Amino acid sequence: MTPSTEVPSDTTHHDVLIIGGGSAGYAAARTAEAEGANVGIVDHGPLGGLCILRGCMPTKAMLRSSDIAALVRRGPEFGLGESKVQADLSAIIDRKNRLIKEFADYRIEALQQPRFTLYQERAHFLSPTLVQVGPHQLHAKAFIIATGSVISHIPIPGLEDIGYLTSDDALELRTLPDSLIVLGGGSVAMELAQFFSRIGVKVTLIQRSAQILSQIDKDLTLPIETKLQEEGMTVYTNTSLERVTQSAEGLKTIHFLHHGQPQHVTGTTILQALGRRPNIDGLHLETAQIEVQKNAIAVNAAMQTSQPHIFAVGDVNGLHEIVHIGIAQGEIAGWNAVHTDQPPKHYDDRLKAQVTFTDPQIASVGLSERECQAQNIQYLVASYPFNDHGKSLCLGELHGHVKVLCHPESGEILGGHIVGPEASELIHELIAIMHFHGTVRDLLRIPHYHPTLAEILTYPAEDLASQLPPT
Repeated sequence: MTPSTEVPSDTTHHDVLIIGGGSAGYAAARTAEAEGANVGIVDHGPLGGLCILRGCMPTKAMLRSSDIAALVRRGPEFGLGESKVQADLSAIIDRKNRLIKEFADYRIEALQQPRFTLYQERAHFLSPTLVQVGPHQLHAKAFIIATGSVISHIPIPGLEDIGYLTSDDALELRTLPDSLIVLGGGSVAMELAQFFSRIGVKVTLIQRSAQILSQIDKDLTLPIETKLQEEGMTVYTNTSLERVTQSAEGLKTIHFLHHGQPQHVTGTTILQALGRRPNIDGLHLETAQIEVQKNAIAVNAAMQTSQPHIFAVGDVNGLHEIVHIGIAQGEIAGWNAVHTDQPPKHYDDRLKAQVTFTDPQIASVGLSERECQAQNIQYLVASYPFNDHGKSLCLGELHGHVKVLCHPESGEILGGHIVGPEASELIHELIAIMHFHGTVRDLLRIPHYHPTLAEILTYPAEDLASQLPPT
């Protein structure tokens, strides 16, 4: 039920008001409107959302350039003449900007359609049913917060004074630094670190956790570390950042402990890529009596906050910083916000998927071994390496492996993980099978063309099927 609050007579009313017009917010808006709601969207701009403007799409456009550069350098391996690659960072940025403008223009056109009311202002709550949006006071039966995330600023002595790049800055940099120290080992840090390394920058990466990509199984990170080091990058894990200093010549030095021992690295530029946090600043959530946990808006499976008529979707709820999950959450919230008289739809993360677009790529769906062990879920696991697979040998892509987890009795696939060539594409075969609660035997029954990368998935499936009880 919507709390009863006196509403000023000059207030504008909407059935559903979306705060944030990125991927999750737009998904919520179009879903609610399709269900018959009068929908308002609040976004102070620039319009387009994080994925399009500063996240998924610009980074992938830039990574394409560095991937091609790396392939060209491998020419002699494939019987081709040696070629020298000279990166023009400004031209790479220009290409990225052209693409991003097309993507953003398409989203802006969608937001400005007359079926929505678009407010290009900042919003904050005045009460659980009223928000201030620029000069307007807006009332709604339901609100959906989709304000995304912002760069986290981690307190490291000296860092703020000396200065650094963020991932946002790196997307607009037009002059190659002589050397780059990357702080962080998550997806954004890894992708940008390899990008700059492949276009000619000396890169050192410093990760605080015991491994890069700290949330995934260790065996999946080792092929990436190996490839990065082969390409000339220095990688430190299991560190404690202590301070940052700068020389009279402007060189910047990171002082840290590595496995407990003092260490330091010097470079011309620092990229601070230590993560993002939910963008809740200025919303006055306490005025709306919305609960916040660990700096994120707390939600249930229906995407409801502590106020049942207020929802939070995408990065702002801190569950998963992944666009397709934000879109799914937005669609659920948009439907639930309109159909308050029906049982709510719930978000199910059984098929949660994630990709890091390094080379080799890493892609996962469902449960990891770490999650199974933490939740006492019984499983069988099998893997198979790309360096023993025909098509990957032909391609010269020898790093990585595929790994499949299944239920020890039924054989239903619980999780799939790929580190290797085209992992971001190959993972969708496992997603499709898991969507239908398929088993490893089902995976074996599906015809696989030879020679293809996809047929590698049949090898761990065959191993697992042989361990299942007879049918």
